Amino acid sequence: MNPIAVRAKSRLHCTIVFNKRAAEQSCLALLQSCDNLPKLTQNTLVHMYGSSKGGIECARKVFDEMSERDSVSWSSMIGGYARFGLSTDAIDLFRKMQMSGVCPDEITMVSVLSACTDLGALDVGKWIESFIEKQRVNKSVELRNALIDMFAKCGDVDRALKLFRNMSGRTIVSWTSVIDGLAMHGRGLEAVALFEEMVGAGVAPDDVVFIGLLSACSHSGLVDKGKEYFDLMKRDFGVVPKIEHYGCMVDMLCRAGLVKEAFEFVQKMPIQANAIIWRTVISACCAHGELKLGERITKWLIGNDPMHESNYVLLSNIYAKMFHWEKKTKIREVMDKRGMKKIPGSTMIELDNEIYEFVAGDKSHNQYKEIYEMLDEMGRKMKKAGHVPTTSEVLLDIDEEDKEDALNRHSEKLAIAFALLKTPPGTPIRIVKNLRVCSDCHSATKFISKVYNREIVVRDRNRFHHFKNGFCSCRDFW
Repeated sequence: MNPIAVRAKSRLHCTIVFNKRAAEQSCLALLQSCDNLPKLTQNTLVHMYGSSKGGIECARKVFDEMSERDSVSWSSMIGGYARFGLSTDAIDLFRKMQMSGVCPDEITMVSVLSACTDLGALDVGKWIESFIEKQRVNKSVELRNALIDMFAKCGDVDRALKLFRNMSGRTIVSWTSVIDGLAMHGRGLEAVALFEEMVGAGVAPDDVVFIGLLSACSHSGLVDKGKEYFDLMKRDFGVVPKIEHYGCMVDMLCRAGLVKEAFEFVQKMPIQANAIIWRTVISACCAHGELKLGERITKWLIGNDPMHESNYVLLSNIYAKMFHWEKKTKIREVMDKRGMKKIPGSTMIELDNEIYEFVAGDKSHNQYKEIYEMLDEMGRKMKKAGHVPTTSEVLLDIDEEDKEDALNRHSEKLAIAFALLKTPPGTPIRIVKNLRVCSDCHSATKFISKVYNREIVVRDRNRFHHFKNGFCSCRDFW
């Protein structure tokens, strides 16, 4: 046997840690004799490299060099893409797998569904469900759970509930997926009822279930319920609260506007708060006018972690709220000097099984002129219907007209304009935002749903918003 193959085979049961450069060098050496390696070894290499983000390119190189691929080869590569958030690549490769004539198994389908969940690609997810039925793919418990999770997180929580109700042999993952889905949709009371049903069925809740339950209370403003469940976690079920549970409690208090209570809660926590919890408090300070407190916490965070760009963005936003433009400018200068960049807001939309992505002020689309004409039309119709732009959301020292223009170019509005152009009247619109939806876009989308008679479903970083007839399912609590 080729000596490289021998070395590769000897590593099959080893845990390998490598940097990207070492991975590439090793990969190139293996590619030189890839055709001489047994298929089992080639598949193992794809899986091995695909298990590390630094090795995903090497996995694809090995995969592409294979003269013959079986379902394991395809599944390993698709799974690698899905594992590290390269969801578009995972779905594209699945389509190529179909064209190759290789039949996928349930492991492949779980990975593809995971990619759909990440992208919010409901139509592709629905098609995959039909494909599973048509091809009679074995519906393992893991595959059923993946379907439930996909529907819940892609905006069709009622379909997720139906699958859950028709499922035999439910696991704790099944219950958790539905509770999480209800939480994301702001259906907190239903999540609480399902949790009680789970306990009544004799299923012992674990720490992950309680994260979903507390999140449901947070998104629905069920502060008293949330406090009650947090207390009984350890008392009744022996679940010791972790940092994630404390984070849910802080988030719940902050969303309810109880900023000072949240701050005191963090100070009394028996474990040290992480930066995410502190940023949650800072964001609440900014939203509820506790700017001095927010400034103090943010400066402390920067002192402890001077290289995290989010801390500077938060302080910059606070100074903008305080109209301290010079201080805001200095913060931005520090960020530029240190090579830090704010994560741009982006919105994805799925149309005809294709994923389109927009960023604020985007002109990269080949139909951008028509999209911007639609934006102008939307603006005129919304104003006529009574919409007043929330210019306070624009944290820039510019005049009101320019602020309105900046708001009108937000990524979610671009995606909605594109959908209005490309879809038949009256059909639902579904978009996915990578950040929390701003108050102006939230208000504008309510008007758009009424003016254009469209149901609009928005999944932002934290939850779902269902807009219909000028109202949102979150009841303006998000």
